[in-house]
Amino acid sequence: MEYETIIGLEVHSQLLTRSKMYCGCSTDYASAPPNTHVCPVCMGMPGVLPTVNQRAVEFTVMTALALNCTIPERAKFDRKNYCYPDLMKGYQISQYDMPMSVNGYLVIDIEGRKKRIGITRVHLEEDVAKLVHRSTPQGESYSLVDINRAGMPLMEIVSEPDMNSPEEARLYLVKLRSILRYLGVSTGNMEEGSFRCDANISIRPAGSTELMGKVEVKNMNSFKAVFRALEYEAQRQREAMARGEKIPQETRGWVDDKGITVSQRSKEYAHDYRYFPEPDIPPLSFSREFVSKIRAGLPELPEARYDRFISQYNLMPYDAELLTDSRKLADYFEECVTALSKGGDVQKKAKTISNWLLGDFLRLLNAGNIKLEDARIKPAQLAEMLELVDRGTLSGPLAKTVFEEMFNTGKNAAAIVAEKGLVQISDTGEIATIVEKIIAENEKAVVDYRAGKEASLTFLIGQVMRASRGKANPAVVRQIVVDKLGGK
Repeated sequence: MEYETIIGLEVHSQLLTRSKMYCGCSTDYASAPPNTHVCPVCMGMPGVLPTVNQRAVEFTVMTALALNCTIPERAKFDRKNYCYPDLMKGYQISQYDMPMSVNGYLVIDIEGRKKRIGITRVHLEEDVAKLVHRSTPQGESYSLVDINRAGMPLMEIVSEPDMNSPEEARLYLVKLRSILRYLGVSTGNMEEGSFRCDANISIRPAGSTELMGKVEVKNMNSFKAVFRALEYEAQRQREAMARGEKIPQETRGWVDDKGITVSQRSKEYAHDYRYFPEPDIPPLSFSREFVSKIRAGLPELPEARYDRFISQYNLMPYDAELLTDSRKLADYFEECVTALSKGGDVQKKAKTISNWLLGDFLRLLNAGNIKLEDARIKPAQLAEMLELVDRGTLSGPLAKTVFEEMFNTGKNAAAIVAEKGLVQISDTGEIATIVEKIIAENEKAVVDYRAGKEASLTFLIGQVMRASRGKANPAVVRQIVVDKLGGK
């Protein structure tokens, strides 16, 4: 029997607030010793009262609006009751039947077509503590509790089961993370745990609406892991059906080094959590003025910026996609364009800047494991260097040398050119002398060129450029070489 895969994703994203969700403890705990960013509220002590973090509420509404959600006029918090060592008070303050937003969507591009993935809701809750597992020299295992993470503002984004392949799920996550980073509400780092994904996956006979059983997959800490886990689970369920087995509703964990999922527990239903309204937090009211103000403050989002880069700067779709993947890189690109576009062909200059950023710039950042915001070369400096190329002061090969020196030192291009004597040679007499020497030393290449082998011309030009240490103007070199060889 032919089956189709049905996938829905639940994404938890830590928010970039300065304090925790319901108390004043600092959220900057990543490198802190265990249990140092804690207070009676996040430790779950009796008699304490939570206070809602307003900035976390604003971030959640921002995200919901960016995902085309509806913001209701009222929302409330609920207690989600369950017992686990990382939840000291025995319940999590979350949202159940009156979340902060509903009915949104996100559009992905899959195999040349656009597909809308529904967003059920975006709501706000608190993160739990972290369990650290250890073992004694005798092999006995035990766990320690680090409460630093407890109470971190955690936004949950729940999709509709609209994805039909692991690749669609991966594309959804990539685009969602890009939106969160553009908004500045989350780092979106899966490896650090600030962007976590649980996947619900089922199969059903093609054309049917009957699911064979819903499985939740956890413990995936990268986009690649999500893809592999869903690919494995879709195949596992198909093989189980082929053997005549039933697929139980359960939670399974992804074991990355083995490439398999393993059963953890039967899947809970909503009533298992015994939700009831949080008595210590009054319901939230969202005026239409508040929502309109948040909407007006939204930045240009990745999809809109991608479309604009293509229409305004005539960039290739691939280049526009790479540039707009990161808001910081897109901003850097436009700062360069602004600095360079005083007159002349803006689209041509934008293409030149794009080539430099997606080529040498990203290569050097990646090689040095440097964040873009820590790069020494600034947009105005890159624009200055490209102006030197436009004026003929620098050749293309020399520009690469100067650019790398700028990247490493932060110096301006003009200063580097002066220090290292890298001014391009355009004097025809000086270049002609070098050309004559190269022609005399490479008789075979001359004969081959005159016999119609164009590659020999490229070779001779390369030898001239090498002899001039990259300083000769390439266009002038080519013309003189052709003239000296009798033209063609």
